Amino acid sequence: MSYELIALMMFASMMLMLMTGQRVFAAIGGIAAIACLLLWGDGGSAIPFSAAMKVMKWYPMLTLPMFIFMGYVLSESRIADDLYKMFHVWMGPVNGGLAIGTIGLMVLISAMNGLSVAGMAIGATVALPELLKRNYDKRMVTGVIQAGSSLGILVPPSVVLVLYAMIARQPVGQLWLAGVFPGLMMAALFILYIYIRCRLQPELGPALKDADRDITRAEKYRLLLAGLLPVVIFACMMFPFLKGWTSLVESSAIGAMTAFVAAVLKGRMTREVFEVSVRETLAISCMFMWIVLAALAFGAVFDGLGAVKAIEGLFTDQLHLNPWVILILMQLSFIIMGTFLDDTAMLVIVAPLYVPLVDALGFDLIWYGILYTITTQIAYMTPPFGYNLFLMRAMAPPEIGIKDIYTSIIPFVLVMVVALILIMIFPEIAMWLPNYVYGR
Repeated sequence: MSYELIALMMFASMMLMLMTGQRVFAAIGGIAAIACLLLWGDGGSAIPFSAAMKVMKWYPMLTLPMFIFMGYVLSESRIADDLYKMFHVWMGPVNGGLAIGTIGLMVLISAMNGLSVAGMAIGATVALPELLKRNYDKRMVTGVIQAGSSLGILVPPSVVLVLYAMIARQPVGQLWLAGVFPGLMMAALFILYIYIRCRLQPELGPALKDADRDITRAEKYRLLLAGLLPVVIFACMMFPFLKGWTSLVESSAIGAMTAFVAAVLKGRMTREVFEVSVRETLAISCMFMWIVLAALAFGAVFDGLGAVKAIEGLFTDQLHLNPWVILILMQLSFIIMGTFLDDTAMLVIVAPLYVPLVDALGFDLIWYGILYTITTQIAYMTPPFGYNLFLMRAMAPPEIGIKDIYTSIIPFVLVMVVALILIMIFPEIAMWLPNYVYGR
């Protein structure tokens, strides 16, 4: 049997295992382990063992539990609630102002947590009831929360970019810096769309009534200071790193400790908050570690088979496809897979194939990591089976149906496609900041 056919059978077996509902790490790691033993006998066990050693020795992996802990401390201690109150007071007088404030809230939550699920949970429980209560259009606000929560996997400290860095063997710091301007640009495009739409159709996002605006100047500034606390925490974490005073791992520890101290000083670090934060941090960190281990083992088998070179030869030598056409086909495959897989599963499945191929085609792997992340965001929200669509359905109140959720996301997906095209045409949007910081 040819190596190409073996690689195809491995890939097909893995997809079949995933469709049966097996856990991602079990499906991918199990196929890799079986293939090792069948291809190379007992000596094949060295491949997954070597992958495990890579995970254990990869120092930046320590950032993962630090940032997850920081995010849970800030969300469980209700500091995110203060953020929304600030946006409510300062942005409410503008048509669509609370929806614009919700996007701002999501950007800051993304900078606190690095997971899109956290943004979705906070948006659905904190922002959505307030927006509906103030007569915002239910389809508009449903789309706002889904689109805003997707920023969690792009704006640093993105957990997904940490996993991409591990699998693609790229520096985490550069990937995070590469995600800053694309994330802010996408948030700005969302805000611009909301502002224009609500100016043209004020009934979609009515301004606050005069009675709700009756707040003293001192109260407004108090809320501003309380709401900017996460920004201060993020600055305390990232400023030493950007100045070169601390490593990435040390900065993540500073962020986790600063968030913990802030919660203690505000009197919100109860035993229950601490216990939930630690338990969830442990659960998510272990899950990601197992997934990375499985991905590295699977990728090692693929490298051993020479499958990547075979695929490259198929596209370039036999089909004579342009490298940009191959890149676009890869992005389309992400959107298709995103209808039934989450971002981590997609990354683990295709990284062993795509990352070496992208490198062989001459594209920058840091830039490609940002393209992958944005395409994943789009896939998350693409009907009929987008991951975010079902998360939203589970968290939304009964008056918001599945049809509303599907319809709400269309304009925001189009905005994200525009952002993706801009970054493909102008790579410097993503690459300027890491080149500037690391070029020094």
